Amino acid sequence: QVQLVESGGGLVQAGGSLRLSCAVSGRTFSTYVMGWFRQAPGKEREFVAAINWFGDSTSYGGSVKGRFTISRDNAKNTVYLQMNSLKPEDTAVYYCAADRSLPRVLAGTNDYWGQGTQVTVSS
Repeated sequence: QVQLVESGGGLVQAGGSLRLSCAVSGRTFSTYVMGWFRQAPGKEREFVAAINWFGDSTSYGGSVKGRFTISRDNAKNTVYLQMNSLKPEDTAVYYCAADRSLPRVLAGTNDYWGQGTQVTVSS
């Protein structure tokens, strides 16, 4: 069983930065594709970013490309989301995602989810 625990959310002004972390339990972290999704009130869950097993290939949703960076540290069983130039429309609950299949993470049909961390961007 894999458990994902997000941290790093909070309140930030527009134009500011935050870094989210997702700590993953288990000894097989390097075998999982990791991703981030977000869900704003009244909206569907949205793909934010994904990173492959080795950390050398990434994908981003169109609304965050160029502002957000996903990375991972396999030695620490942790995936990160660096969020820069934040906008009020980035306000959402951010979820960490994991699966051994990249297509499943990209589609949001992955096996494992974190509990979410709130990010609020004020104007």
